[in-house]
Amino acid sequence: MADLLALSTAVIDGTKSEEDVGPMNRINFELSVIADRIAMVEAFSHSVVFDTDDGLVAFDTSGVQGGDRVVNAIRGWKKAPFNSLVYTHGHVDHVGGCGAFLSEAEAANQPRPKIVGHTNVARRFDRYNFTNGYNMVINQRQFGQFSRRGYDIQDGNSFLPSSSAKPDVTYEDRMVMSIGGLDFELIHAKGETDDHTWAWIPEHKAICAGDFFIWCFPNAGNPQKVQRYPVEWAAAMRDMANQGAELFMPAHGLPIEGKDRIAGVLNDVADSLEFLVRETVGRMNEGARLDEIVHEVQIDPAVLEKPYLKPIYDEPEFVVRNIWRMYGGWYDGNPAHLKPAPDASLASELASLAGGAINLADRAHALKETDPRLACHLVELAVQAEPDNKNLHEVRAEIYQHRRGLETSLMAKGIFGSAANESKDKLGE
Repeated sequence: MADLLALSTAVIDGTKSEEDVGPMNRINFELSVIADRIAMVEAFSHSVVFDTDDGLVAFDTSGVQGGDRVVNAIRGWKKAPFNSLVYTHGHVDHVGGCGAFLSEAEAANQPRPKIVGHTNVARRFDRYNFTNGYNMVINQRQFGQFSRRGYDIQDGNSFLPSSSAKPDVTYEDRMVMSIGGLDFELIHAKGETDDHTWAWIPEHKAICAGDFFIWCFPNAGNPQKVQRYPVEWAAAMRDMANQGAELFMPAHGLPIEGKDRIAGVLNDVADSLEFLVRETVGRMNEGARLDEIVHEVQIDPAVLEKPYLKPIYDEPEFVVRNIWRMYGGWYDGNPAHLKPAPDASLASELASLAGGAINLADRAHALKETDPRLACHLVELAVQAEPDNKNLHEVRAEIYQHRRGLETSLMAKGIFGSAANESKDKLGE
């Protein structure tokens, strides 16, 4: 049983490096006691469990592939029935393991746990079912590397597992649950999602934060997902920072203890999001195009070196685009993009002007090291002009694989790696 609080304290206070401690986000399905009658199972996502006089209350259930292992880990700690399962939000790595909890209760002839969440969770489930195929595709791009290591978050042909039940108990803004002598104040705030809950447990001076904090740069820009809410996210971080919590438990990464330490970390995250909003909207108000803003707005690299703000999942550039989407719509300010020609038509014309698609590819290859962004544009045009040319796909696979290696965020790595794999498939590799 790891002392997770000691690990996070050492990293935040700088007495140990991340390399000394190991990964901040661990998936080992091991339970650690965090405080009296509070435990955490490190999974994808974590499950945070409170032992009350009227049964266990679990925040999040992990994914469908990990639900049974999470339940087994909890049963090695406490045998009491599950009173309630609280969804911090409706992402499948948080709700996918629900079926394991319900099945365990049924097999033991225990009452079915109540399922609690924001009212928008059910709407999210409906949207997932409506866009099932699309979500399967983007999930494979984003998390394919985890699937190959046995940490898949989906099951079969359904993105949302059929065993993930909608909440029985819902709320809009705030709700207090009193269970077994313990009060749980559930607070809705937009951030990574529009159905997010963070919880204040006053007796323990504890916060369950869900995905508002994930031990890396906030996932406020994900290029393949629906709108994120950086303004509201920053406000939620300020609210949590002002709560006076002595114990802070995210759904990914290590828990944190100490009022000042918690407030400092949360305010740093809020500062970063507010900076991006301020700089992006300020340029929008001056009439700048999205292309200009994306390349102008940069967070101080020293900020991104903090152990809880490294851009290893999402990154600031993508958040800028999400801010534009929220306040500016989809038109990026370039009139040629308003009603554009098909990509293939533009590619064919430029290939003709360049003397052939192979010339575009050759130039892309020459720029691979010095200007990888431009190299990707050129090789993509080359392949769009001649989509069945294996020589072009060979160059494309090489360039995108190289680009993947240059990136820090999982989002960028997933998309560039997927592009490389598309061309490798054309080559029969």
